[in-house]
Amino acid sequence: MRRTGRSAGLLGAAAMVMSVAACTADSGGGGAEASCATLYTYQDRSYQDVANVKFTLGKKLGVATQPASCEDTGGHDESEPVMTETAYEVDGISPKVAIAIGDTPKTATFFAVHSGPELPPEVQKLIDGS
Repeated sequence: MRRTGRSAGLLGAAAMVMSVAACTADSGGGGAEASCATLYTYQDRSYQDVANVKFTLGKKLGVATQPASCEDTGGHDESEPVMTETAYEVDGISPKVAIAIGDTPKTATFFAVHSGPELPPEVQKLIDGS
């Protein structure tokens, strides 16, 4: 392979790594990482998934949406479809704070409002088991 071909290949690989890295952010709440794939919007609020939360599923709320690609990487294409999942209430917590999202109640995962490095106190209480 010629030197220019190798350089172009390395630049392309570096660009791909940077795109993926730009889509990942440390949530700061419990050390869990969030990526664009784990961000959803429901009723104009952004939610990110939170691991290790024991919760009881409530009633079906409606539809949560997930962007087709990361907005912050410059790769967003308006023609790409937005992904949707069912949003469910979490017993004992307002949907303004947390919801569960999944195709079915059995596959629903816990999501909390994405608003900075700290988890809402109601969510932290569930994690701590208090």
